[in-house]
Amino acid sequence: MTFGDDDLNWRVEQACREGWPAAVEVVTDGWLLRRSGGRIRRTNSANPLRGRRGAPDAVIDAAEALYAGHGQTPMFRVPDIAAELEAALDGRGYQSEGGTIHLYAGIDDLAEVRDEAVTISTLPGEDWLAARFRLGAYDGAERRIFRHMTGLIAGDKAFVSCARDNEIAALAYGVIRDSLLVVEAVETDGRFRQQGLGRKTVGSLICWARRSGAAAGCLQVVADNTPARALYASLGFSRELYRYHYRRKAIAA
Repeated sequence: MTFGDDDLNWRVEQACREGWPAAVEVVTDGWLLRRSGGRIRRTNSANPLRGRRGAPDAVIDAAEALYAGHGQTPMFRVPDIAAELEAALDGRGYQSEGGTIHLYAGIDDLAEVRDEAVTISTLPGEDWLAARFRLGAYDGAERRIFRHMTGLIAGDKAFVSCARDNEIAALAYGVIRDSLLVVEAVETDGRFRQQGLGRKTVGSLICWARRSGAAAGCLQVVADNTPARALYASLGFSRELYRYHYRRKAIAA
């Protein structure tokens, strides 16, 4: 299987990784071992880097030692463009989960949605964070991890929200890395769905990114999340670049 523009794929891979930074990152044989704690898989898994040369068994051994040393189950994030560990992971009993798609669009192909009810800030305010914690059902540890993560984000960034009944009903944030808008943390309160609030928040990010000089936009969406995929398609995110999934080490009974 081929995946079109290899340079673009790896630009998007890096931009999306930088859009949600991990607390600790260790490079081993061309793989980035990311660790933050909590339940976010992207920042608690081994991720491939372009040009890696490590032998599969050596990479897996290093990842297992690092994660086990911190009481975490070893996990790999395996994109279609870097699938060389699959056979070795099969042999060690790693299970697959979490199929996800990378979507991409040129900035001129993305729809702007302007709405005065949408608030945009360069930092996440306490009301934005409280809404994120509520909508994501974060516990105390996850709240601390997320706060720390947002403080690590480099580059231009914007945190957007839309209020209903005097509380935040939809939110998202965006980061510009390598001229790419990375859309993250898109959430809508279940009580206010089907009202176009998600489209307003992401559309406002697109407006901000265009003004800030972004050349294109990208995001990651769970493959079977039909409503989210429909939302992004309505905004112009119509090009699929590649997919990834996770491989989690099975816990012995």
